[in-house]
Amino acid sequence: MRFSYFWACLLLSAGLSAPHRAHGQAAPLVRDVGLVLDTTRYAAPQQQLTVAGEPRLYFYYHADDQAAEVHATPAGPVRRLRLLPSPDFKVLDSLVRGADGSYRATVRFRNLTATPFVRLVFGATPDSAGRPERQQAVSLLPLTRSSLGLRVANPELFVGEEKIVDLNTDNPANVRLTNTWTRGQDIDYKVTLEGTGLRLHLLPNEPGPHTLVLSLVAERPRLGPDGKLTYQYPPLRQDFTVKASRLRFLSVDHKDIAFDEAGRVQGTELILDDGHSFDLHHTYRLEAQQDPGGALVAELYTRSYLTNDRVLCQLRVFNPHRQTEGYLYIKDGDAARYVTNFDIAPRPHVAVVSVLHRGGDWSQNLAVSPGETVDVRLEGESLLKGRFRVEDLLPVASDSSVRSNNSLIYRVQVPLGVVRRRLAILEGTAPTGFVLAVKEVQRPHPLNFVSVSYGEGAVPVTRLSGPVLYQHAIRDVVFAFNTGGIDGAQALYGKQCLTVDVRVLDAKNNLLDQKTIDNLVVCPGEPSPRAAYYQDKQCQSGPLSLNALLDHKTYDLGDWSRIIVTLKHNAGQYGEPGYSQVIDLVLSRRSTFDIDVSFPAGLLTRQEGVSGYGSFSGISIATLAQFSFYSPGRINHLRPYKIGAGFVALNAFNLAQNAADRDLGVVVLGSVTPLHTGRLTFPLYLGGGRLLSAGKWFYLLGPGIGVSL
Repeated sequence: MRFSYFWACLLLSAGLSAPHRAHGQAAPLVRDVGLVLDTTRYAAPQQQLTVAGEPRLYFYYHADDQAAEVHATPAGPVRRLRLLPSPDFKVLDSLVRGADGSYRATVRFRNLTATPFVRLVFGATPDSAGRPERQQAVSLLPLTRSSLGLRVANPELFVGEEKIVDLNTDNPANVRLTNTWTRGQDIDYKVTLEGTGLRLHLLPNEPGPHTLVLSLVAERPRLGPDGKLTYQYPPLRQDFTVKASRLRFLSVDHKDIAFDEAGRVQGTELILDDGHSFDLHHTYRLEAQQDPGGALVAELYTRSYLTNDRVLCQLRVFNPHRQTEGYLYIKDGDAARYVTNFDIAPRPHVAVVSVLHRGGDWSQNLAVSPGETVDVRLEGESLLKGRFRVEDLLPVASDSSVRSNNSLIYRVQVPLGVVRRRLAILEGTAPTGFVLAVKEVQRPHPLNFVSVSYGEGAVPVTRLSGPVLYQHAIRDVVFAFNTGGIDGAQALYGKQCLTVDVRVLDAKNNLLDQKTIDNLVVCPGEPSPRAAYYQDKQCQSGPLSLNALLDHKTYDLGDWSRIIVTLKHNAGQYGEPGYSQVIDLVLSRRSTFDIDVSFPAGLLTRQEGVSGYGSFSGISIATLAQFSFYSPGRINHLRPYKIGAGFVALNAFNLAQNAADRDLGVVVLGSVTPLHTGRLTFPLYLGGGRLLSAGKWFYLLGPGIGVSL
């Protein structure tokens, strides 16, 4: 069958390339085509074979990605010869014409062992006569001298026991594998590819000396001594000594028997080898030990012989058994007659399911979130015999895993776009009764998705790290929420549950108003992959205005009033504090205007047209409309100087009728208050004005007493 398939492929290839050959015979494009691999040159007709009626240029290669230099000489005048691209090779250097008129190019083949047909197709650029482009295909035949060897350190085998040995080869891909056992031989075998090497599996059937003859077929042929292609490797011979155990091993038709009530009462049909040695309609004991007195594992009742020299039995099980625990002995009474082995175990059953989140502990809370990678642990019986999976979840390769009959751990990833709210854990297609509940992600996101506007445009709240001094009236304080800035394409945060606490204070830090929003819910919007699953009636649909909440409106607040908003995550919704941000808006001013009454005393005055300074006057009364100035960057903190205009009653408390220095003046005064003593201050005055009674200009300097109420 293998050779028929190969020759059929070659005939098909020849049929496909026939038009090219016919065209080449009518008007050949190239001649003297050759290949140079390493230091060996291959050229027709010396290295040419006819396969399925088609001439092929053969060459030997030692690597699937072998590089080669292509030589070709045009059969006639051409403007330019080129090598057409092909999936069989990659052109490293395109065709270049040499001094002798031949063309050379460098190519690197691709997977020569697995490529059935390899050919070079040449094309010629049309000449000046305007003739169409011509093409010619040159078929290639890759050959390889791959070796195959067998070396067995210990040629001793035992009946019924499989042994695996390595096959030595320099090209495992060049060995055609069937992965099936031979049948009916003294030593059955099969060849498999494991990793990058070949393994020979041996299963002896009869005791005694036996010679194994291993005949394998190659994917790529080689030339035999007679100059013909051969696909057969030289036969490998190995002598073995097959020993029979004291008890004959009998194989069964299936290796897994269910340990349940039905298997104990009704039994399970079982087919055993060597049926002619059994007594029909007889019950045999199965024990896990060869000596008498072992615990009963199962009973075997022989029912009838079968035509293939086997016997049909009825098996009733009473205790579990694992193949790894040892063999099962078939006894007639207390005498062991045969040995066999198979598993007797309960059906796969899951009793407990636990979930491990990244950075957490195992928990039987089976809630998972979209985009999350979790470990799922199954605990129960006979778990290795089950095919468990979680519907709609993607398995993730893990470096370490726990796999036993009582415990299995799977690492799975919940897709971001998961649709179901309940993901069943299945054994094959049957539900186990456990489900993973899909719960939307809900973890605190940094508060940079919240912005506040109070008159200077929207500003992210995370930029307001301290008191904000604002010198204009605040019409309103509005919080806006960027719902598209919460979830990312890969990082999910879910609904943001916030608590908003608002306090309004006057200039003396007296509480004017207070409001609290306990649960403000902001739901992620586009482009969140879970946007459609977040929306509900609790989600904040627009901006949040403080004037809609406060009794004292922001535009009615006085100078140096403060609006303090504390924005933080609701810890009760997350189980952790989350993020917090304080927004402190202060209605600051550069200056203030008021009417001040003070008592200057001991003023030193000088009048216009009067030489010298007058005597220190007594206590005066000053009533001034004056400006006070605030320190920049400080809250409600006045500078020590003031300036104003008003009236000064000089020596006002001198009630004598002949007091010459008592007068009323219109003045412009500046005052400096270097010392604060609570409600009592001692300013220093400097200024001037005009005396109304004397009708003269004057200047004054002196201290005073100020009283703050």
